[in-house]
Amino acid sequence: MQALVPNRPSLFHPLLQYHHHAKRQVDNVKGIIMAGGEGSRLRPLTCDRPKPLVPVANKPVMEYAIELLRLYGIKDIGVTLQYLPDSIIDYFGDGSAWDVNLYYFVEDKPLGTAGSVKNAEDFLDETFVVVSGDALTDFNLAQAMDFHRSQGAVATLVLTTVPNPLEYGLVITNRDGRIVKFLEKPGWGEVFSDRVNTGIYVLEPEILSLIPERQMFDFSKDLFPELLRRKAPLYAVTLEGYWCDIGNLQQYVEAHRAVLAGTAKVVPPAVYQGNGLWIGKGVQIDETAVLEGPLLIGDYSRIGPGVRLGPYTVIGHNVQVKEGASVKRSVIWDGCYIGPGSELRGAVVGKGVVLESRVGVYEGAVVGDHSKLERGVVVKPEVKIWPHKRIGAGTIQYDSLVWGTGSRKNLFGSQGIPGPVNKDITPEVAAKLGAAYGSIINPNQKIGISCDGLKAAPMLKTAFLAGLLSTGVHGVDCGVLPFSLLRYAVDALGLAGGVHIMSDSRDSTKVWFRFVNEKGLLFSRQQERKLENAFAREDFRRVPPEAMGLTYPITHVAAMYSDYMLDQVDRQKIKERQFQLVVGAPVESALAGLLPNVLDRLGVKLAGFVAGSLAGDEAADRAVPEVLEKLAGEVVKNQADLGVWLDKEGEKLVLVDEKGQIVDAGLYLLFMASVIFQSNPGAAVAMPVTAPKAVECLAERFGGKVVWTKTNTAQLMETVAGEEFRRGQGEYPQLVLQFDAVGALLKLLDFLARGGQDLSSLVSPIPPYHMEVQHTPCPWEAKGQVMRRLIEEHRGQGVELLDGIKIHREQGWALILPDADEPLYRVYTESVSQEAAQELAAFYVDRIRQLVNTQPGGTVPPVSGS
Repeated sequence: MQALVPNRPSLFHPLLQYHHHAKRQVDNVKGIIMAGGEGSRLRPLTCDRPKPLVPVANKPVMEYAIELLRLYGIKDIGVTLQYLPDSIIDYFGDGSAWDVNLYYFVEDKPLGTAGSVKNAEDFLDETFVVVSGDALTDFNLAQAMDFHRSQGAVATLVLTTVPNPLEYGLVITNRDGRIVKFLEKPGWGEVFSDRVNTGIYVLEPEILSLIPERQMFDFSKDLFPELLRRKAPLYAVTLEGYWCDIGNLQQYVEAHRAVLAGTAKVVPPAVYQGNGLWIGKGVQIDETAVLEGPLLIGDYSRIGPGVRLGPYTVIGHNVQVKEGASVKRSVIWDGCYIGPGSELRGAVVGKGVVLESRVGVYEGAVVGDHSKLERGVVVKPEVKIWPHKRIGAGTIQYDSLVWGTGSRKNLFGSQGIPGPVNKDITPEVAAKLGAAYGSIINPNQKIGISCDGLKAAPMLKTAFLAGLLSTGVHGVDCGVLPFSLLRYAVDALGLAGGVHIMSDSRDSTKVWFRFVNEKGLLFSRQQERKLENAFAREDFRRVPPEAMGLTYPITHVAAMYSDYMLDQVDRQKIKERQFQLVVGAPVESALAGLLPNVLDRLGVKLAGFVAGSLAGDEAADRAVPEVLEKLAGEVVKNQADLGVWLDKEGEKLVLVDEKGQIVDAGLYLLFMASVIFQSNPGAAVAMPVTAPKAVECLAERFGGKVVWTKTNTAQLMETVAGEEFRRGQGEYPQLVLQFDAVGALLKLLDFLARGGQDLSSLVSPIPPYHMEVQHTPCPWEAKGQVMRRLIEEHRGQGVELLDGIKIHREQGWALILPDADEPLYRVYTESVSQEAAQELAAFYVDRIRQLVNTQPGGTVPPVSGS
């Protein structure tokens, strides 16, 4: 495609020289700036401009990219454009104001990162450096070029270390920098390093032949994996320095802080006056104003009497800050008016905004371009005001205009979206979650919704439904149900998905929103991200009144489920066996009404009931919970056939055999595998990497197969729900045995009845195993670096990286897994004895503590709860 070279130069002055030492320039290299970004996560700042034109310290972020390339002698620069391209062309012109030559390549449709560069193929006739037009960095590009040429690479990726790698692409290399593995946007269990892809590449022109013409094609997802597959010389180099991709509003504010603090070695368009003060030309400052650096004031701004400007404040060009106003840690764009007595704290204010007298804008709030806030308005933290809005005098703005409250970055934990009621999870947030869910599916679809019936859940369910209906999606209100029954209802009724609101079993002030797809399976990470993005963008679909969703109450899910599950077993065989059971469950469980009825229809006698929950950290606590001890005692006392404990959401099943032996979680996995193998020769079972290796012995004994998976429940569930996988397991599918407590109980009774066996006779042949679980604190920001160090220490020593890092030793294995919900690591071990497993776990817990304590400012308290 022919380059578009406008003949109108930029009106802005040329590049200011950096205040640190000069860098060595590179020869025979061209540059590419990818500047097609829309910046949806930066809304409302990007409503009227492309992301590369968003100002950082009073000049567009793309301007820093041009300056960086020019600093290393790269003058011929191509710019790839897609969203609002004319805005960028009008601003930068032909590049002469920066002493560079700019050539523009506009995409008619999105082509992906590599596809957009392919669009400039005729321009790229020599080695070229790719940088992002919406990232801020001061990397030494000469070092990257030297490394690239010394290794004879066709592609070199520039890496950096970050505290939280979840939103980036991880890159793993060998000792000489050759890339061996990629992982895009991992979960914590997949964080094998803290070194991430910055999107800065040094490339040779021949790689362009691998990129298809005018097709969506990405560097990280498509091109680099293909180079890896071809065993091409693909390398990565980690550079020191500052880098921020400015992906969201928090990173945007952080970039300003980095510039003012000198962490990012770039120069704002102003003159340094000492004491951390950068002042532009023509600025007027009243002698009674108080300025505390570091801060930046743009050209021709006026600071009135009694004004207080605190540290890490950026004032744009032509801004008026009137008498008595106070601004701290805030970013104010060009042409704003900050009225008398107004107060800004940690806020971002867009171009041409007018704040009349005594206006307050607080932490994390954003006011879009050309909005007007009349006297006495208060904008609460995290509220976003879209451009061109007017807020009347005295208004206290609790919600964003027009789409709800502010966003959280990583919504999902291990079981869904958690939070304390009326703090993080308010009715407003619940309504916004409903609107986000409705906006990612088609209108006129139906979503099932249920709750566990505890005090806060029905309130939040009502709020969620309101948000959902506003998008034109219908709600099927299933009432108070266990989560397992909602999953059944979504699949059986042909719904488009579902949500269940439940209280936390260990913290009564905390609730969880749990989401399932149209198959009744937990959301995958991809589906979670889709909902998170919709929630963060606040760009919800709002339909007219006649198109709004309706609510359909449904009261017979439990009856439907009972009939369905009873049809999956041999009722007559179970009745003939005349089982006697002792049942344990939390008193608040919605199963309390369902289970006795189902058992009665099977002729099963309820010999006793034990109320109670499994409290505490089950993964790390070796003590037998009191409720299970009571359950075992009641089984022996009543000479029952078995005892069962079911959690309140109908997912977990704990067994006790007729002799009072408790079948713990690890043993249950083996027992479940044994049932599947015996009833279906040649069947496969899926096991998380935390499961005992004894399952492989069972597979060998019965001619079965083990498929190892990540510990993530959604992925395990998706694996066992696969049609071929499930069909191979016959009448005893793992999806039921592992994730549906009532269904698993009925299937177990069916298996025992058909075989005429006791539970103990099935459990006793299972190979013994010795496992240990311990945990140790680890700050979030240290998790990636700790994982990388552990991988480096065990390179070539039998390491698996399916989930966390699994290290095989002569007498067992250790799995080191970062927790998704808390700042800690869990260490799982298996060995020849319990003592050996404990020693192995303690060894790696101690090693993690050592690595954490070597980080800057990193200390952890003594291990507890292990």
